[in-house]
Amino acid sequence: MSETPEIRKGLYGVVVDETAVSKVVPETNSLTYRGYPVQELARYCSFEEVAYLLWNGRLPKQESLIRFSAREKALRHLDRHLIDLVMSMPLSCHPMDVLRTAVSFIGAQDPDAYTRNSEHVRHSALELMAKLPTIVALDIRRRQGKGYIEPSRKKGFAENFLWMVFGDEEGSPANSRSDIEAFDKSLILYAEHSFNASTFTGRVVTSTMSDTYSAVVAAIGALKGPLHGGANEAVMHNILDIDDPSKAEAWAKEKLANKDLVMGFGHRVYKKGDSRVPTMEAAFKELAEEHGQTKWVEIYDILAKTMEENTSIHIKPNLDFPAGPAYYILGFPIEFFTPIFVMARITGWTAHIVEQNENNSLIRPLSAYVGEEQRSVPPRSF
Repeated sequence: MSETPEIRKGLYGVVVDETAVSKVVPETNSLTYRGYPVQELARYCSFEEVAYLLWNGRLPKQESLIRFSAREKALRHLDRHLIDLVMSMPLSCHPMDVLRTAVSFIGAQDPDAYTRNSEHVRHSALELMAKLPTIVALDIRRRQGKGYIEPSRKKGFAENFLWMVFGDEEGSPANSRSDIEAFDKSLILYAEHSFNASTFTGRVVTSTMSDTYSAVVAAIGALKGPLHGGANEAVMHNILDIDDPSKAEAWAKEKLANKDLVMGFGHRVYKKGDSRVPTMEAAFKELAEEHGQTKWVEIYDILAKTMEENTSIHIKPNLDFPAGPAYYILGFPIEFFTPIFVMARITGWTAHIVEQNENNSLIRPLSAYVGEEQRSVPPRSF
């Protein structure tokens, strides 16, 4: 008799491959990109520098960063066909549907879409990094009945996105250096996280020798789910539902009593708390103070305290918990929180696509069959 296979639901605890892109270091509980702690990268580097690091394995020198940034800025523009495509999408569809469709369209325009050459993948990655913010900003504005703002070829990545969303509107984050810096930090924190669901999805598609765009489209589909990227949207909906700090503790206790999932808490990898949270939490609280929206901080603190004190494992927040209200304070529509996540994670996804291509093996797990035993089709008379 064959041994009963061990089933690891959700691949929990299964190590499926090697990676040099990122790691959570247990001894320091730090997420590292290419060996650098993410909290240090968020403190000292720009998102552009982190993208370069993920794709090249090293931080850029000044000359390399200037060239890299210039190439990214030159690719931000959307042609008329892509603009028309975005404008034609139903206003009722989720913004992730628009982004997924736009990436397919960009891929269809690439005459070399099926090449697995690392340099071509990095070029495709840079083009997606440059164009996705323009697409997201266009989608935000069209849903608000506003006109398209062309991307800047002078502003940095984070500032350019805020500019394309808000323009010269009074009190706009596009005009606030502290808001630009907070947003830039969030992009760095969201850029990469090892074999998470969407990254693994992208690697699975890549392992079939499919093209970069197909892998990215699949990753976007995985990130759309509320148990993954959509969690930051759910967090803000919950906070708005509570609305009053005096109701936060009772809300959390009721959720726990009903064994409901509370989005923004817990993580399969971190056992001592998400190492990205302190950086994002500090940025969120600074934004709340500057924008006079400290009510969200009160609710945040009460929820975090209640969840930790009333769960057996003392469950702590993950990155989505402070990122959700931070994005809300910046003025982004809630349904666009996950597309903004894509704008950051495209760097990590494509770093993994390069890595998968360079040492490829088809990802094809087995399953344990629990259905009917083999049987014959009965005689039929009709």
